[in-house]
Amino acid sequence: MSNRLKNEHSPYLQQHADNPVDWYPWGNEAFKKARKENKAIFLSIGYSSCHWCHVMEHESFEDKATAKILNKHFIAIKVDREERPDIDKHFQEVYQLMNQRPGGWPTSIFLTQDQKPFYSATYIPDEPRYGMMSFSSLLEVIADKYDKEKDLLTEKADEILRFLNPKEDKIQATNLDLSIIQRVSDQAKQLFDNQNGGFNKAPKFPQASTLDLLLDVYRITGDKETLNMALLSLSSMAKGGLRDLVDGGFCRYSTDNEWLVPHFEKMTYDNALLSEVYLKAYSVTGNKFYRSVAFETIDFMQETMSENGLFYSASDADTEGEEGKYFVYTYDKALKSFDKAGIPSKEHASLAKALNITKEGNFEGKNIVRIDDPVDISIPYYVEAIAAMKKRRDEKRTYPFIDKKVLVSWNAMMITSLFKASRVNKKYLKPAIMSLASLLDSMYINSELFHSTLIGKKPKIKAFLEDYAYLSETLIEAYKSTLNESYLITATKLTNVAIEKYFDQGKWKFSRGEFETNADIYDSSYPSSLSTMLSVLYSISSLVDTVYKKFVFKTLEIYSYDVMRQPISTPRMSKMVIRYLKDDVIIKAKEEKLKEHIKELDKLPHPFSLFKNDTNEGYMICNSNSCFGHEKTFDDVLEVLEKR
Repeated sequence: MSNRLKNEHSPYLQQHADNPVDWYPWGNEAFKKARKENKAIFLSIGYSSCHWCHVMEHESFEDKATAKILNKHFIAIKVDREERPDIDKHFQEVYQLMNQRPGGWPTSIFLTQDQKPFYSATYIPDEPRYGMMSFSSLLEVIADKYDKEKDLLTEKADEILRFLNPKEDKIQATNLDLSIIQRVSDQAKQLFDNQNGGFNKAPKFPQASTLDLLLDVYRITGDKETLNMALLSLSSMAKGGLRDLVDGGFCRYSTDNEWLVPHFEKMTYDNALLSEVYLKAYSVTGNKFYRSVAFETIDFMQETMSENGLFYSASDADTEGEEGKYFVYTYDKALKSFDKAGIPSKEHASLAKALNITKEGNFEGKNIVRIDDPVDISIPYYVEAIAAMKKRRDEKRTYPFIDKKVLVSWNAMMITSLFKASRVNKKYLKPAIMSLASLLDSMYINSELFHSTLIGKKPKIKAFLEDYAYLSETLIEAYKSTLNESYLITATKLTNVAIEKYFDQGKWKFSRGEFETNADIYDSSYPSSLSTMLSVLYSISSLVDTVYKKFVFKTLEIYSYDVMRQPISTPRMSKMVIRYLKDDVIIKAKEEKLKEHIKELDKLPHPFSLFKNDTNEGYMICNSNSCFGHEKTFDDVLEVLEKR
């Protein structure tokens, strides 16, 4: 018998609609019942492609005995963190405050009947292990405490909320200067894995925004070590494992230091951001390998993860309850695929070895396809082998579940990558334009931007800062690729709404309404919406009106201390600081050059004077008879002066 999730749009909530747990979606119906029955709330937050979410569902939420305890003593609420990032963000902050470490998914929060948190965890096992009691035992302990010590739990919850929302918000500021560039390199080198690329130890995430920043730093400084950190990471991630050599696309993260064994879910944002970084690496180095990985990733997303120009949010790690089942091969099945493809039998053993396919396996007795040098593949029959293994997947296996939810921010990232790819290969321009049109038609309705929907469904959840930021960024990329001013006009409209909704004296909110959360400067799974918004504002200040620059400066000033102290932790924000400061240095240098020219003009019979045009940062140079350079850029005016 289905529970109350059966009427929800979210594919993740639908996955739990037939659990014996009496799940409620987040909303007043659940809260009223909790108050009426004097019960605590159990809140579970996850997403459809989350491996450990599936594990906890199978172990606990599908278990009738556990469900009986949960239904008797609690009101159980399920939230899709992709559909409601505001709820997720709030409770991730709760978890971090209570446990003094970052959280993850599934997120398990116990609340009073008035929605005040008093206990938090992530995955909770069904049997005592990892130093934790079983989920069913924990439910019984908390139910007993809530019955006997509710006032104490409520007092603890109130204390947590006071810490979470302090009345006084202290601001530390410092000077922003270009020493940030060297700090980025130095801090990256301290964290860098010199053997495998990437930063820190497993689990290892791609950290696309960090790699993007390092490529920018190399362009500025010419520091080869900084470049090599980015390139070693990109080539190591492309060997196979994190990157799916058979179908294409990247998985979310690696469970080991070598990028071999991922959790096999594939997220739209990872593939969007990584394809963009590989394109930049191609631009920096001219090495076609990076271009080919970028194009392969984009092609995978278009072929497998899109419909009507819109991109789905994610594909699952598990197939038929088994992690990675779709992706891995036994030694015998791999050789059988080679044989069916007509690859000579004498080549099979050496080909398997080159693809790191062994009888013992490299993942739970089976094999993840991997090569030692993805930059220079000189493996006989490599193309035929990959095609053969893809054919086996297509004909013999069930593709993992795809969450067909459409998220504005994630779609915008993917479309941005398409536009950037179109400047390398024109074939991507038409799909980019079509995808952007589909996204605007579906999610920007009567000048109201929404956050998520399913294709063909009317969106209900209104946009958050990340949606305004990433969509505006895409529109600016569209303008750069087409020079169609309508994109710039729409970007400016969205930016104006974002300022009105989310800007507050130099700080930015991620969401307002039911959960008012602050926007972060730290990049998590993808770059922060705040720093992306600053990039948009800075672009619009150059393209439309310099008034937008004041929002950038005010925000950078407020967050200056955190960014300058640890710029590697805020890569997109650090990139924005460098962009702002570099442009400022260039402008000042040009102003000095203009003044030198003016000194020469002063020697003329009718001396000229320099006037700044405040409207658009252009310049006019006039004497008593005439003006020239009116409303022109620095470079235009300098060119005129030098010709004189």
